[in-house]
Amino acid sequence: LLQYTRGTVTAFAPFDARADAEALRKAMKGLGTDEETVLTILTTRNNAQRQEIASAFKTLFGRDLVDDLKSELTGKFETLMVSLMRPAYIFDAHALKHAIKGAGTNEKVLTEILASRTPAEVQHIKQVYLQEYEANLEDKITGETSGHFQRLLVVLLQANRDPDVGVDEALVEQDAQVLFRAGELKWGTDEEKFITILGTRSVSHLRRVFDKYMTISGFQIEETIDRETSGDLEKLLLAVVKCIRSVPAYFAETLYHSMKGAGTDDDTLIRVMVSRSEIDLLDIRQEFRKNFAKSLYQMIQKDTSGDYRKALLLLCGGDDD
Repeated sequence: LLQYTRGTVTAFAPFDARADAEALRKAMKGLGTDEETVLTILTTRNNAQRQEIASAFKTLFGRDLVDDLKSELTGKFETLMVSLMRPAYIFDAHALKHAIKGAGTNEKVLTEILASRTPAEVQHIKQVYLQEYEANLEDKITGETSGHFQRLLVVLLQANRDPDVGVDEALVEQDAQVLFRAGELKWGTDEEKFITILGTRSVSHLRRVFDKYMTISGFQIEETIDRETSGDLEKLLLAVVKCIRSVPAYFAETLYHSMKGAGTDDDTLIRVMVSRSEIDLLDIRQEFRKNFAKSLYQMIQKDTSGDYRKALLLLCGGDDD
């Protein structure tokens, strides 16, 4: 998959998988656990190195590192450490599987992942899902969702967004007019037009369409979506628009909302911090600072505690003030 260079977590050097495995075993052996050692090692090695540590752990001790973490740690800290140990290639597929199993579907997870991943990443997620769970992701998702929300998810799952190759201004104008007529000018909204255009046009084309839409209507497209749609469809359309504008800005906002107000949405906080830590967390931090008058580091510090906080701050990789 793509080479990313804007993560906060990179390969640790000099790296010694066996030494790390021994340190982790020592930290979890006997009475009480040395959490500090566990969190320091797991947040400062990249995912590929964590997999090597797990393999060395099994080789040296005949024990499963993830099982040991689960039996020695508790709560959100345990969830975070176990998430860090999940092989990177399966991370999204696993999150989607858990979002659509059992009672009730977690639409938030479906929205976040399918709106933000590139077409190449979506193709990869579908393949992994089939290999790992012997099930078709699209079938699973259509079985648990309905209406226009379901249709837009299916469009995104096709991963057939137009490639970014130059922008045709005439088509920009046309799409902007179609969206204007489907949204602001109609009683009820022609959701299908929004689904097709937002789900299939190239990123650079859509950025121009949003500018043109503003010129024609006097509204940001987000305002129209907000007024004319509701529920899961509204959230998904907004997520797609935000990711077209800027994926790091979308994740900065997602992180902000996971911590803002009473209570923390720890599942979202953990999922985003872990899944973006080797991709674009530096860019997310920059957007966060720009848009929310405080840094991601400060917000995590204020909103979490204990070893969980220490580990998240290490993943965050620094303050931006």
